[in-house]
Amino acid sequence: MTTLQSVVRRRRALAAAGAVSAGLLVLSACDKPTPLATVTVGTASVHSEATCGGEGETLKTTDLGQCLKNKDIESIKVDPDDTVRFGVDPDIADEGWTILMNGQPLTDSSTKTYRTVPGSVFFNAQYGASGDSTLVTIKEGEQNVTGLWSFKLEKDS
Repeated sequence: MTTLQSVVRRRRALAAAGAVSAGLLVLSACDKPTPLATVTVGTASVHSEATCGGEGETLKTTDLGQCLKNKDIESIKVDPDDTVRFGVDPDIADEGWTILMNGQPLTDSSTKTYRTVPGSVFFNAQYGASGDSTLVTIKEGEQNVTGLWSFKLEKDS
């Protein structure tokens, strides 16, 4: 009976070791998601992983223009009388982040995880806006750009 018990124990140990190995293999195949950025207007919000970068490595200057032209981005309606709230993961805030409007800095760099901007700014020609939609990008990094998160703000009047 002891021989049978030891064989059963060995099989169980091998099965457990196999299950653990398979689990580790599956986990190692997963990519860690990039940090999220969120835009909130009233009760509506959209969030996105990085449009470009977001993994801590400096983006090439030649790639930045192409990233800002990305058409597959989240959009949200903004009434000019509303307040637009921007939130970023602490990983982004630690590196410093700036809000860009149509590729130009709208705010100074910040290490906070949350900022607000009046909705009217995004449709005001004085700030470089034109038409009923504006491309807003969150740029991670003060000296070196390490990530971009883009959103389309559409005028809701």
